[in-house]
Amino acid sequence: MEKFIDYVLQFGNLNKQQVDLIKSKAGELELRKDDYYWEAGKTVKQIGFLTDGVLRVYYYNNKGEEITRYFIDENHLILSGSTIDEVYIPSEYVSAITDCKMVVFSKQDWKEITETVIGWDAIIQKITAKYHREKIERRGGLVSHDATTRYRDFIEKFPTLVNRVPLSFIASYLGITQSSLSRIRKNIR
Repeated sequence: MEKFIDYVLQFGNLNKQQVDLIKSKAGELELRKDDYYWEAGKTVKQIGFLTDGVLRVYYYNNKGEEITRYFIDENHLILSGSTIDEVYIPSEYVSAITDCKMVVFSKQDWKEITETVIGWDAIIQKITAKYHREKIERRGGLVSHDATTRYRDFIEKFPTLVNRVPLSFIASYLGITQSSLSRIRKNIR
């Protein structure tokens, strides 16, 4: 819980009463490797903040192949939908690559925090803008670069994930086969 509060305080100020309210509404969730945080087609009922571990966001294409869209590592907020009142039914899966620990809030508790804590919306908007910038930066070269450059970019942009994520997921994220990724890794060592 302290990781979440420390993270939020980087984006704005909260007094002790506000922090106490947030803590009172928070729960903890542990996911084992391969557990789902959310599944395609099922309503998302909570907001999460990953304090430990790695999650993968993926979907199935029209050929039934798993396509990794991105990875979520520590200190990331996982919102559901564009507004708190929206019923969010994702078309993607979010599952644990490693054992994970999260701070979670029901949508109702999150709404209560939003309505009670002055400045909460501004803090969350700053966090969301930061994530959006990071996502664009990370995904930017995936279309225009060759596979070796994409892998080097991955290593540079996700230095903590290279040894925590299976090669098959990295290959899927990069849009290449696992055997191609193995050759690339062998050639750049």
